[in-house]
Amino acid sequence: MAPTLRRLILATMLALTGCAAAAPRAHEHGAARLDVAVDGGTLSITLQAPLDGFTGFERTPRTDAERRTAAEVLARLKDGAALFRPDAAAGCSVAQASVSAPVLEPGAAPAKGGHADLDASYTFSCRSPQALRAIDVALFDAFRRLQRIEVQVAGAKGQSRLTLRRPARSVTLAR
Repeated sequence: MAPTLRRLILATMLALTGCAAAAPRAHEHGAARLDVAVDGGTLSITLQAPLDGFTGFERTPRTDAERRTAAEVLARLKDGAALFRPDAAAGCSVAQASVSAPVLEPGAAPAKGGHADLDASYTFSCRSPQALRAIDVALFDAFRRLQRIEVQVAGAKGQSRLTLRRPARSVTLAR
């Protein structure tokens, strides 16, 4: 089975299982959702959250200070290796990272309803996936306003969910 198809199946499993109930309520400040999928040597992580938990505002930046904050947040979010640290023995490295926060882009239109979210995705390639047991999540260190992360995990051995609250930072993977 092709890796892309396997990732799609894992994502569908997360959406169809009880794990979907772990998602934070719509647009809850200080909360984020993290979906983690392990498929062979590929570790996929997606992050969804209100922008306020990262920047302190949810609109197009208005001042030079807000533009600097937006640029710093986007740069920090693109550094998947700093935000997510899989077990070192698994030999995982970031293969892809993308961040979408349209309201922060230069010339962006104002957010509808005064609320804006961000979406980010990270793909890691792991040389020894059998050694992948946990991921150290450094989002609380990087973003002070973030208070809670609802985590859903899917892998070959099953699904799980958990809630990380400051200072917790470890996501154990089902084995």
